[in-house]
Amino acid sequence: MIDIRNVSRTYARGADLVHALERVSLRIPAGRFVALMGPSGSGKSTLLNLLAGLDRPDAGEVVVAGQALSQLDEDGLAAWRARHVGLVFQFYNLLPVLTAIENVELPLLLTSLPRAERRRRAATALDAVGLAPRAAHRPRQLSGGEQQRVAIARAIVTDPDLIVADEPTGDLDAKSAVEILTLLSELNRAFEKTVVMVTHDPRAERFVDAVFHLDKGVLVNGGPP
Repeated sequence: MIDIRNVSRTYARGADLVHALERVSLRIPAGRFVALMGPSGSGKSTLLNLLAGLDRPDAGEVVVAGQALSQLDEDGLAAWRARHVGLVFQFYNLLPVLTAIENVELPLLLTSLPRAERRRRAATALDAVGLAPRAAHRPRQLSGGEQQRVAIARAIVTDPDLIVADEPTGDLDAKSAVEILTLLSELNRAFEKTVVMVTHDPRAERFVDAVFHLDKGVLVNGGPP
């Protein structure tokens, strides 16, 4: 599913160069739920952005679902991402003026689906995360855990091959964090979605198939938790 080949990424920070990733290689089979862990600044989010097509490496190759991302221009990359990747963030990124079901429907507005079909798919995604009764609620009427469930429903509504989650439990209390990890695990198994998650949360290790550790831009070890 994911083949990261000898990838490096460097950023300029003022007059300094930051080596976010150095010659990282990693393979993740389809249908796996994996965690990227390590201290702040270790390159976890950079690696996540590269495999999601949100950034490009300075060297090396990123291949996802058989597609070498370097072969796509910016428009092609955006179109590929819309079809194949669902994104989940720490702070939900919901639009406050829209209801839960309207937030979930947003990615479908980029498709040619008729309105009735868009709404049906959004309702199905909300039901999959256990929030069908809250469809008409706006974000301010939902708890943090419920808002993250809406964000996950939005990520799966296009039926992507890959779900990438950047610190999905980072803004949640312990109970809600476990509920979100459980939900991601259930979605991974029920729908055979590949899920790659960046996290600092040690509780995540018991939910995933494998943990990969980065430190100072280098993959130091990885495998089953």
